[in-house]
Amino acid sequence: MRKVNHSVIKVQKTPYEMALEQYDYAVQFLRIKRGIVEMLRHPKRELTVNFPVKMDDGSVQIFTGHRVHHSTARGPTKGGIRYHPDVTLDEVRALAMWMTWKCAVVGLPFGGAKGGVVCDPKKMSIIELENLTRRYTTEISIMVGPESDIPAPDVNTNPQVMAWIMDTYSMHKGYSVPAVVTGKPIGLGGSQGRFEATGRGCMLVAVEAAKELGMNLQGATVAVQGFGNVGSASAYLMHDQGCKIIAVSDSQGGIYSAKGFDPRKVLRFKKETGTVVGFPGTEAITNEEVLELPCDFLIPSALEEQITANNADRIRAKVIVEGANGPTTRDADKILYNKDILVIPDILANAGGVTVSYFEWVQDLQAFFWEEVDINERLARIMKRSFVDVWRVSKEKKIDMRTAALVMAIDRVANAIMTRGIYP
Repeated sequence: MRKVNHSVIKVQKTPYEMALEQYDYAVQFLRIKRGIVEMLRHPKRELTVNFPVKMDDGSVQIFTGHRVHHSTARGPTKGGIRYHPDVTLDEVRALAMWMTWKCAVVGLPFGGAKGGVVCDPKKMSIIELENLTRRYTTEISIMVGPESDIPAPDVNTNPQVMAWIMDTYSMHKGYSVPAVVTGKPIGLGGSQGRFEATGRGCMLVAVEAAKELGMNLQGATVAVQGFGNVGSASAYLMHDQGCKIIAVSDSQGGIYSAKGFDPRKVLRFKKETGTVVGFPGTEAITNEEVLELPCDFLIPSALEEQITANNADRIRAKVIVEGANGPTTRDADKILYNKDILVIPDILANAGGVTVSYFEWVQDLQAFFWEEVDINERLARIMKRSFVDVWRVSKEKKIDMRTAALVMAIDRVANAIMTRGIYP
């Protein structure tokens, strides 16, 4: 007789279901009209395009792309474009909603957007990628523009891809429009300070958290999961503040030293060898072990859902600064909050990138560019002010920092809708 397995199968939530769950929980702490609450649960507009691309072998392949605008209440939409085999409309919807909240938290005059193409760029030549980018840009050109929707780099896209988007849009217009996209090369209207912006934002909110908690940064221990753009910049900028970097990791594994090490030397080592693993004077550890080290600051800057209900009890950091998007699950949030571990959420902690993208857009519009010192000073003011605002809401409502950030963001967007009114 065949045995029947009565165990409950846990169905993983989709990104959009996760975004709605966070939203529905946060709105409980606000007094917003029911119609506005329902309005913000849905994207304003969505576009799906299927388009041909000529490949190097002369064949033609059909690709699918998406672009979603979540809200335009506070201004034109802002959000990246990703190239990945697993891109879905559901994912793009969720990312667009999160971008709305991220922009609102730091007070930028933007709504949220996101885009993506279902493809594997690692299997495509540079010519094929250019062909795909230019055709995708043309297909979504009815949605993008410097006054309506400004794309940016995301997963598997970079300044070169942004240059192709800008050039394609400009060819259609008949003149150069650098403000149509951010994250461009400096020579085409890109901004100083953009490379370090997200990591710098992480450092700035960590410094503010230390002030509120009475922590001394001199010798404070830091562990960083993910040693890419965000993680490496976070590490060496925290090191510059007097912190001791005791562990970092990349996709191949991690390194640990109780004495600490210079993250800039690790970065040079990684560029030479392809990984941080094997850096002299350190011992090898796993990515999972990096998360569970006793430390003052933990900066998860790799993938989503790294801190879950399965390992949250073993987290021993005092402060978690989310450099990545969505590294902590909702169930883990509850556990960490009960353990008095401060979590600085992604929509605040890693908003430095979109903030400097806003600076780039402003510079392009006025055709006047700022020095890097000016960029960093402006970024510092915005990140510090935003942290203080979220901290205040958290204390006033006795809620965790993620919920406080969402409450503040949703309230700002809802107020913009109410003030503008419902047309017609």
